[in-house]
Amino acid sequence: MQSPQGESRQGLIYALGAYGIWGLVMPLFMKLLANVSPVEVVAHRIVWALPLAIAILLWQGTVRHAFGHFRNLRTVALAALTASLISINWGTYVYAIGAGHTLEAALGYYINPLVNVALAAIFLGERPTRLQGVAIALAAVGVAILTAKAGGLPWISLVLALTFGTYGLLRKTVPVGASEGFFLEVAILVVPSIVLVALFVPDRHFGADGFETAMLLAAGPLTAVPLILYAAGARLLHFTTIGILQYIVPTLLFFTAVFLFGEPFSEWQLVAFAFIWSALALYTWSLVRRRRGEKAAAPGAATPRRTPR
Repeated sequence: MQSPQGESRQGLIYALGAYGIWGLVMPLFMKLLANVSPVEVVAHRIVWALPLAIAILLWQGTVRHAFGHFRNLRTVALAALTASLISINWGTYVYAIGAGHTLEAALGYYINPLVNVALAAIFLGERPTRLQGVAIALAAVGVAILTAKAGGLPWISLVLALTFGTYGLLRKTVPVGASEGFFLEVAILVVPSIVLVALFVPDRHFGADGFETAMLLAAGPLTAVPLILYAAGARLLHFTTIGILQYIVPTLLFFTAVFLFGEPFSEWQLVAFAFIWSALALYTWSLVRRRRGEKAAAPGAATPRRTPR
């Protein structure tokens, strides 16, 4: 449990475990499946995540309640929309790792928090602070530099950031908990995933190669476990802490891309990333300032003692 004075060490371990899997284990895992179609990889992530999602609901004793959501057409429609967005996000990520664009994936997850701020301002009427506005502008400059030097938009980065940001925005409107929501999404996606593999992946690897078959079977639990760890950690940590820790994922992706995968990193990319990192520093500082303000305004907060003149 989290104490009033601080945060749970267990929550920090959960969150670090989730971010470590997403930032280091997942790209290494997906690199080993580079020869497999992203459609097939994502399909197996969904299919083999479903049994684990059901097992979690059984453990929580919420299976009947979760299946009851299928009677609400609005909930099913919203879950179908969020499921579609997250499947596009997963497919783009798998493609980026396999095609040698891990740096673009890292950039996408670096700018995702700033995309969240922009989406909240547009659709929820949440006005960004001045620091957050400057951070968004700096990130836009970084993306513009990459666009100019590459001769086109960094579409992998933008798709990852926009799909995950929109997913988070819409997920707020689905009236279900984290575990039930994950179950709904993978349950909705199972049949379309199987159909897509049957129709558009003639050279299927599942069952043809023992190693790749085992990897595809493991893709489901590897998808579900970090989500569970993240949900557990988020309940035990402050929102500000979660917001700052999320940069672990793109940072691990960045180092993995450069030092393990050997992806080229030019001077212009360094300049662009410098703008992104500066934007994130400002954004993080805005979170810290807000947290300090909340602490100062909290009932019972200690009044600063005046020093005698």
